[in-house]
Amino acid sequence: MPTKNAMTESDGFSVEERAAMKSRAAELRAEGKKGAKKADGLQAVLDSIAKMTPEDRALAERVHVTVTAAAPELSPKTWYGMPAYANADDKIVVAFKNSGKFNSRYSTLEFQDAAKLDDGDSWPVSYALQKWSPAVEQKVTELVKAAVS
Repeated sequence: MPTKNAMTESDGFSVEERAAMKSRAAELRAEGKKGAKKADGLQAVLDSIAKMTPEDRALAERVHVTVTAAAPELSPKTWYGMPAYANADDKIVVAFKNSGKFNSRYSTLEFQDAAKLDDGDSWPVSYALQKWSPAVEQKVTELVKAAVS
């Protein structure tokens, strides 16, 4: 039987993951002004995620873990109150729009102009997310890596 701290696909952050993120935010603040800005952005993202409905929160937490692992060079920050990730020029590359924010049927992962997903004269920039799975994680990882390549 899983322990209280163990995660399933539908669970949010484990106690260990939350502690690690708080530790990283403290490390960034200790690095000075630039680190403090990144730490504040991380905290704003975590606070934004914490305010979501349980279903949206579970998706947003997995998106956060996946984006930060796939593209550690992106800085977490909020954008219109939503979790987002910016490049070195402070331009948003990708954001998570939770379904509860606009009473939508599904949450979306949205890529902005700074994302390098161009493919001819048209390409998708918004992806519906209803449930997290290994296949969804793989797709998000591929998209994020392509967006920052």
